[in-house]
Amino acid sequence: MADLDSLLTELDSVLSGFASTTRPSATAATDDALLEFQRRVTVSSRLLDVAGATIAAEIAHRSRRELGYRGLAQRQGSRTPEALVQSITGTGSTTARRLIEVGTLLTSEAAARDGDLPLPGAEPWLHVAIAAAATGGISGEALEIIRRELGRPTEAVSAESLALAVAELTAMAGLVRVGRLATHARELRDQLDAAGVGDREAERRDRRYLRLFPQTDGMTKLIGLLDPESAAIIGAAIDVATSPRRGGPRFVDPAECERAELIVNDPRSTEQLALDAVVELVDVAVRSGSGNRLAARRAVVRVLVTQSDLAADTGVGYIEGQTAAISVASVRRLACDGGLQPILFDDDGQALNLGRTQRLHSARQRAVISARDGGCIEPGCDRPPSWTEVHHIVEFSRGGRTDVADGTNYQYDPTDR
Repeated sequence: MADLDSLLTELDSVLSGFASTTRPSATAATDDALLEFQRRVTVSSRLLDVAGATIAAEIAHRSRRELGYRGLAQRQGSRTPEALVQSITGTGSTTARRLIEVGTLLTSEAAARDGDLPLPGAEPWLHVAIAAAATGGISGEALEIIRRELGRPTEAVSAESLALAVAELTAMAGLVRVGRLATHARELRDQLDAAGVGDREAERRDRRYLRLFPQTDGMTKLIGLLDPESAAIIGAAIDVATSPRRGGPRFVDPAECERAELIVNDPRSTEQLALDAVVELVDVAVRSGSGNRLAARRAVVRVLVTQSDLAADTGVGYIEGQTAAISVASVRRLACDGGLQPILFDDDGQALNLGRTQRLHSARQRAVISARDGGCIEPGCDRPPSWTEVHHIVEFSRGGRTDVADGTNYQYDPTDR
């Protein structure tokens, strides 16, 4: 039997010739032949994915947690096997993780078939789907969807019932898109285990998240995952804002027709309209002050600008917590919005005095201090003003004054400084 290195060398040679002949052959092919070419290439691609998944699983096995720093990933400078696979393949973390999971399933199945002790993760009810993936009949992505959405046996759902569901899903995997496959898999699980619907709903809700990643160019990347209920609420709002662009309903009411026409002719892209709709929703909610999920201290967007720049209508301003400058024209536009609080500075960068007579710093004093400090002043801490509290530089109990000069931003500390 040829070893893997020899086979890969041979494969490299074949693929090199394959790439150069694909276009002329595809161009000259009949419609039926072209579609058959696509099917055959898809099967070959799946088989290559199987090989890649098997190798990824072995990388994970050699990087398992109990090996510690002796593990392969750690020795290569990667924190996890997923990170190592990701760096080698150039794929995203989700793809790398799926490669390892699919490869582990394939390896476990092979070990069980050969009579060896099955590796962790062996799931015999998945036999039909695993066998189909191993021969290129379905993709590794389809296998992972079937495994994830059907779940494992429980007291209410037997392994035999799951095996029948797996067979049904495997048969349809090559005929439908992965989104439809996942939907049908969830439907089958709910039919088998209606009592567990609430638990699965709670599990999906527990996976929701939203993260903001400030970028080096002054922009901020937003990444999140919505549970079905949250997606329905936000999705419906975005649909209202963008549906005329995407073939939405035909309006009869003249006012609705006019609004739809404005959306269609809006110079912003559909994606920009969607984002602006979400921002507007948040802004409205913040202004209402009635939501119990909002912070006790009402969120305010502060615009920072010097008095001289504002008067001369030149220079730049800044939105508190952001690093990119904005024009004075934008400062004026934002300052006209009741949800923003302008903070004026003199030419020396000193905030105008807003009073300093209370033991606890007033809201206006906190605004000035936050604008001046830009966030936590602890060395190495990059927390923005919204994550901090104003403390006394000289403790109040030791004679410190509650004024702007004696106040500073620190990330929240239960002790009053």
